[in-house]
This record gives sequence, C-alpha cells and structure tokens, in this order.
Amino acid sequence: MDDSLEGLSPMDEDLVETDDRKRKRNGSIDSTLQWSQWQLLDSILPTGGFAHSFGLEAAIQARLVSGPDDLKSYIIDLLDNTGSLLLPFVYSSTMNPTLENWQKLDRILDATLSNEVGRKASISQGSSLLRVAAAVFTEIPSLKSMRDVCVGSGSGVVSFHHAPVFGLTCGLVGIDSGSSQRGFMFVTMRDVISAATRLNIVGPMGAAVLQHQMAPVAEALSQKWMDRPLEDASQTAPLLDTIQASHAYLFSRLFCS
Repeated sequence: MDDSLEGLSPMDEDLVETDDRKRKRNGSIDSTLQWSQWQLLDSILPTGGFAHSFGLEAAIQARLVSGPDDLKSYIIDLLDNTGSLLLPFVYSSTMNPTLENWQKLDRILDATLSNEVGRKASISQGSSLLRVAAAVFTEIPSLKSMRDVCVGSGSGVVSFHHAPVFGLTCGLVGIDSGSSQRGFMFVTMRDVISAATRLNIVGPMGAAVLQHQMAPVAEALSQKWMDRPLEDASQTAPLLDTIQASHAYLFSRLFCS
C-alpha cells in the first residue's frame, strides 16, 4: 500500500483513489486538447495560408526586400503589425466564442481593413478555416451550426475574416486565450517564411534557422500585444499595408496576396 494511504479508512482510500483517477482523467483531457491545438497550427490543415505571402512578393518586386537581413526586418514589422491590429480580434473571439460576438467582430474588422488585397486574403483564409474546423471537430456541433447559419442566410451577415474565425475556433475547442494568440502569430510567421522560401529569398535550411531565431522576437511581440481590448486595434506598419495593396498590380505573381 502507498505510504500516503496509511491510517486511512477503506472509504477514505477510495476517495483518494477517486481523486487520483480524476487527475489522470483531467490529464487525458489536457493531452487531447494539445493534439487539437497542434492540428490547428499544422501546415497540412487546408486553410490556404500558403497561397498568401502577406505582401512579401510585392515588397520583393519593389526592392524593399532583397536578402535575408531585409527579410528578417520585414517579418518583425509584419508580426508587430499583426499583433497590434489582429490580436485584439483573436483575443475577443476566443474569450467569448458566441455567434453574436463573432458577427460583431467580423463586421468591425471588415470595416477596419482598407487594403483590398489583405481583406480578400483574410476572408479566404477565414472561410477555409471555419469550413475545415466544422468538418474536423465534429464533437463541437456549434462550429457547423454557426457556419451554416451564416452561409445559409445569403445576406452577407459575416465575411469570415481570419482573425475572428481563428479565435472563435480556439475558444470553442477549449484553447486558452494566450495559446490562441500565440498560435495566430506562429501561423503568420510560418506562412511568410514559407513564402520567402518559394520566392528564393532564403533556402529551406535557412528558413528553418530563421524561424528558430525569430521565435524570441515573436514571443516578445505576442506578450506586447496580448489581451488588448478591441479599442486598441491599430496599424503599426502602414508601409506594409500599402505594399500589399499593390500586389494586384504586379505583372507576374506567384501568390494571391
């Protein structure tokens, strides 16, 4: 017998064992949640993120990015801008994953984004993410019901912007707000570095090294902009927004944005 059970009555021993089983069950739930979190961040999830360069392709053709050092500066500015503008939407939708709140956040973000290229990219990724999430996480029927309500209405109630959808999905799955916001920053960093590889700014090995080097910067920026109210959402790098808007005018292009 375990020394911790000495002196306990049989009933007390059963209670201790019950608590132990409860801890194991909670640990199992936490482990399952981690698998869901990893799947949401997995590049194999067909959300269309790799079809977008976050304005990097336009920046390269405008000679703003021509090598690894320029790329690193671009990523830092992009992450800072993502944190300041979009993390408040991710945070709010994660903390309150309801249909009404999601619709409100989506309308506000749709009115905030003045860059048509970035706006279309956000809608494309968000729509794909919710479609995939509703099909994958069948144990959360509200994902499908929310999507069906908005798609079936046909009145443009929501545009399916990426940041609110990402937060909504994380909130319904059970992921905490901190992990949700870090996850959104990670996906942004992952996709822009992947785009840089295909645009021959950095090789595959160099991209892996760069992503590891950028992790502390991404964490610092995540903490800087984490848990901000919606009223704090703002642009910190308007030049990036302007460059991305010019993507539609490129004579030849590999990415959608």
